[in-house]
Amino acid sequence: MREIVHLQAGQCGNQIGAKFWEVISEEHGIGPDGRAKEQTSLQKERISVYYNESSSSKYVPRAVLVDLEPGTMDSIRSGAIGKMFRPDNFIFGQTGAGNNWAKGHYTEGAELVDQVMDIVRKEAENCDCLQGFQMTHSLGGGTGSGMGTLLINRMREEYPDRIMNTFSVVPSPKVSDTVVEPYNATLSVHQLVENTDETYCIDNEALYDICFRTLKIPNPTYGDLNHLVSSTMSGVTTCLRFPGQLNSDLRKLAVNMVPFPRLHFFMPGFAPLTSPNAAQYCALSVPELVQQMFDAKNM
Repeated sequence: MREIVHLQAGQCGNQIGAKFWEVISEEHGIGPDGRAKEQTSLQKERISVYYNESSSSKYVPRAVLVDLEPGTMDSIRSGAIGKMFRPDNFIFGQTGAGNNWAKGHYTEGAELVDQVMDIVRKEAENCDCLQGFQMTHSLGGGTGSGMGTLLINRMREEYPDRIMNTFSVVPSPKVSDTVVEPYNATLSVHQLVENTDETYCIDNEALYDICFRTLKIPNPTYGDLNHLVSSTMSGVTTCLRFPGQLNSDLRKLAVNMVPFPRLHFFMPGFAPLTSPNAAQYCALSVPELVQQMFDAKNM
């Protein structure tokens, strides 16, 4: 099978990643303890792309969780799906990167990176035929951007022929956490242009607008945003996780989507979006869905 190894770096990357695993476990009929619930053959057919079946017939995500401070990891470990992950695959520092790209890329992050690469190597060796890696991270913080791009560099050196795919949350001045976000993002994009094969750009500002205008949520929380991101991630990885003809692996996706190697930044759109309390029971036609999909309000 064509396996994918998933990495999540930094607070944002880990929170989005955890939500992603929650959503796809549900889709594949896997309970929070990693055991299969009632599964159909469709759910099982390509389950090994993202999951490793252990000897005790539990499904373990092929995920590596990285952060420079323990806080986010602890909340994932004690969360709904904390028991699913391999305990060895939680790798964290103690100091944090303090939203400083250079700390993530050159000092604090560089100390952890060999340990992370070891775990990545173990996960890669567990695969029959590794097709590539995917990473969730943000470009505005210190760990996700600085250490995330450092990991991408190292994986490029070690696995030059494998596809590198990232889900990168791009900062925006309207929804800004920190004043140095533009610097961190600029330094990261330079790395992504050179070292990734596919990058889904997830825009915080667009997510806020969708929650506010389309979903009619008055004060969107990060939970609401992450829910949107994980739905979209689940959608764009469906063709990798279920049997089908089109874009059935990362390389075919790249062939169809990337005109020039350096122009590999994708803009995901999601449809249909309706507010939860106004979940209309209207059957949308295909043209309507396509129109919604390419509407600026849904991207």
